[in-house]
Amino acid sequence: MMIVHNYLRTIDLAQAGQISVQQVRNYEASGFIPPVERSPSGYRLYTQKHLVALQTARSMVNGYTWQQTRAIMQAVHQDKLTLALALIDEYHADLANKRLQLDQTLAALSTLAAQSPSLSSTRLPQQLRVGDAAKQVGVRVSALHFWEQQGLLHPIRDKSSKYRLYDEQQMRRLRVVVLLRDAGYNFTAIHTALNELTAGRTERAIAAVEKRRAELAKISWARLASISAFHSYVSEFYSEQVPRSAP
Repeated sequence: MMIVHNYLRTIDLAQAGQISVQQVRNYEASGFIPPVERSPSGYRLYTQKHLVALQTARSMVNGYTWQQTRAIMQAVHQDKLTLALALIDEYHADLANKRLQLDQTLAALSTLAAQSPSLSSTRLPQQLRVGDAAKQVGVRVSALHFWEQQGLLHPIRDKSSKYRLYDEQQMRRLRVVVLLRDAGYNFTAIHTALNELTAGRTERAIAAVEKRRAELAKISWARLASISAFHSYVSEFYSEQVPRSAP
C-alpha cells in the first residue's frame, strides 16, 4: 500500500477496505466515514481513522441495516455520540419487540393447534345475532364490536334488518379470539393465528415463526460483533465524547 506523509490516497483506502474507489466516495458522501482533508492540489487525504471507520461501518452493516448504520456513524462524525447511542438503543429495542411479537405469535399458534379440534366441534346450523353469539362465548356484546373494529371478526349483515349475524365460520373465529385474548395474546398475534387457521396451515405457520426467531438470533449475534467494532472505533478516535463514570 502506498502511503504519502501518513496519508492514504483514495485508491489506497479502497484496496485496504476491499471495495472500489467509487464506493469509498459513496461512503464519505453518506457519512459512513468522517470528512476528509484535501491536499493543495485537491486530492483527498485519508488517514488511519478513515480506514478504521470504513472497517467499522462494514462490520456494523452485518448486524444493522445500511440505513441504521449510516444514521449511527453520521451521528458520531457530527460529534453527537449521545445521539448515536440513543439510536443503537432504539434499534435494539425494536429487535426485542420483534422477538416478543414472534414469541406471542408462536405461543398463540401453538395454543390454537392444540385447541382447534374442540373449537370447531360445535356446529351451528343457524346464524346468530350478536347478542346470542356473545352469550355463547361468555363475553359482552361490546367486546364483539371492538374485535370487529380491530378486524378480527367479520360478521355478515342481514340485508333487510342490517343486524350482524354470526355463522359457523365466524363463531369459530370468535372462539379463537376469546381463547387467545384470555391467554393474554395481543391483536397482532391473534391476526396471524386467525389467518393461518383460515388457510388451514397452522403447523406451517409455526415452522415459519420458528425460522424467523432463528433469524433474529443471528442478527443479535451479529450485532454483538458490530458493537464491539463500534466501541473500539469510538474509544480510539472520539474518546473525548465517551461518557465517563463518576469518580
